[in-house]
Amino acid sequence: MIKLKKIYKYIDKRFQRTFILKDIDLEVKEGDFITVMGPSGAGKSTLLNILGFLDDASEGEYFFLDEPVHNLTEKRKSDYHKSHIGFVFQAYHLIDELTVYENIEMPLLYRKVKSKKRKAMVAEMLDRFNIVAKKDLFPPQLSGGQQQVVGVARAIIGSPKLLLADEPTGNLHSEQSEEIMEMFTKLNKEGVTIIQVTHSEKMAGYGNRIVNLKDGVVVEENPYDE
Repeated sequence: MIKLKKIYKYIDKRFQRTFILKDIDLEVKEGDFITVMGPSGAGKSTLLNILGFLDDASEGEYFFLDEPVHNLTEKRKSDYHKSHIGFVFQAYHLIDELTVYENIEMPLLYRKVKSKKRKAMVAEMLDRFNIVAKKDLFPPQLSGGQQQVVGVARAIIGSPKLLLADEPTGNLHSEQSEEIMEMFTKLNKEGVTIIQVTHSEKMAGYGNRIVNLKDGVVVEENPYDE
């Protein structure tokens, strides 16, 4: 599904080049549930942003569903992002001025889904995540866990092939965290490929593979395997 070959990300300032990612080779198969771990500043979020078409690598090749992403136009990249990728963020990134219903509906508006179909799809998400009673509330009226559930519903409403999650349980207490990870496990069993960034070994345990980053380099895979 995904192939990264010799991916570098760096920032040039005057006569100095600062590397964020170095020589990253990574293969992701459809149905994988991968956890990216490593200390702060290791390049985890940058890697996730490159995978999600939110940022470009400085060098290297990125193939997504056999398409060479590094050669695509911005418009094609944007289309791929909208149709194939769901994003879940630590800070939820919900729009406070929109209701739960409207936040979940947002990706469908971008994709110009017709009104009748939109209503059916949002209703299905509200039902699936047991938040029908919350549909007219605004994000500030919800707990952190509830906001993240809405974030997950919004991320998967378009049936993405790939779900990227950046510290999805970072702001949640343990019970809420487990609820979100159980949700991810279920989605993964349904065929969604997931790549999450986390500092928590417990949350990493929900996936089937660990990629460890240090100073922008993959230092080991599955460091907790015997």
